[in-house]
Formats: sequence, structure tokens, C-alpha cells
Amino acid sequence: MDIDSIKRAYQVREGYWFAPKLFGLGATPATWQGWVLTLAYSAAMLATLRLLPGLVPRIIVCLALTAAYVSIAARKTEGGWHWRWGGK
Repeated sequence: MDIDSIKRAYQVREGYWFAPKLFGLGATPATWQGWVLTLAYSAAMLATLRLLPGLVPRIIVCLALTAAYVSIAARKTEGGWHWRWGGK
């Protein structure tokens, strides 16, 4: 696999924010919208863990944030999420 084929693998059509991972399950941000969503999720998780008092509220909020992020990322991934062994 050369660098050009990797670049092509992470290009997405209009309307999609994430490219599927080449190996395994999941996605990688491929547009500015995907990166903004990922950074916002990371900031919200960090704020939750640092500012929210108590373990149970932290767990509940973190699970809700993760569910929302994964749901949006899965819908905005070109080709959907399934196990991959490289290539498209």
C-alpha cells in the first residue's frame, strides 16, 4: 500500500464527514466537520470528567456523549461501519 492509495482511501464524497478505517471497525475524520465533531466530543468529555461532581453522573453523561458521537459518526461515515482488512 503506497501513500497515494492511502490518501484515496481517506477521501469521502460530499455529505460524509468520516472515512472508514482501513483496518478494524470505526472511522477517521476526513473533513473539517468530522474534526470539529471529534474535538467537541473530546472537549465535552474532558469538561465532564473534570467539572461534574460524583462518579455516577460522570458515567451517565460520558455514556450519553459517547452514544451521540458514535451515532453521528456512523451515519456520516461513507460506506458505514463494518470490519475491514484493508482497502475499500
